[in-house]
Amino acid sequence: MQRCGAVIIDADALVHDLLKPGTPQTRQVSAEFGEKFLTADGAVDRRALGARIFRDDPARARLNAIIHPAVQYQEEEMKEALRHAGGGIVITDAALLVETGRYKTYDRLVVVACTRDLQLSRLLARDLDLTVAAAHRRLAAQAPLEDKIALADYIIETSGSLTDTTRRAQAVHALLREDLACKRQGMALPERRRAEEEE
Repeated sequence: MQRCGAVIIDADALVHDLLKPGTPQTRQVSAEFGEKFLTADGAVDRRALGARIFRDDPARARLNAIIHPAVQYQEEEMKEALRHAGGGIVITDAALLVETGRYKTYDRLVVVACTRDLQLSRLLARDLDLTVAAAHRRLAAQAPLEDKIALADYIIETSGSLTDTTRRAQAVHALLREDLACKRQGMALPERRRAEEEE
């Protein structure tokens, strides 16, 4: 999407910045969960905290209450700056938009999907210290993929080759450009479509 010209707001990168040494959120996490979840330099130990919150739903809710408002604030500031710069297609890359209900605040919901087995193997490959049980807990903390697909305006299926994924992403980007053109003209967005149907 970025290579197609979209601006990407990476929610995970925003969280990473919020949990650096000395931030208000790092101080809140330390007060809520203890200094044992800080690294030697004073940042939040995301790996250790992740191991805790993905086996403790109330703890995960407390962490989300600390992090989510700050991420939303930064995202809105970034989007406002982009609007002043002339706008364009802006995509927020975030895992929990459906779970929090925030997907309703966006013009379109794009779901990136793959098979459950592939999702698990990719998660384990990305985080080599993660056990299979811990990976299952992380996936279970998200809404079922079928629920997200049911809400999606567009779907990018990534179970195939990188070439296939790229083609699908380009098709979705083309539809988003059409949506943006409608919005700029003050027209209602078209009915939800599947990118595969447009090819």
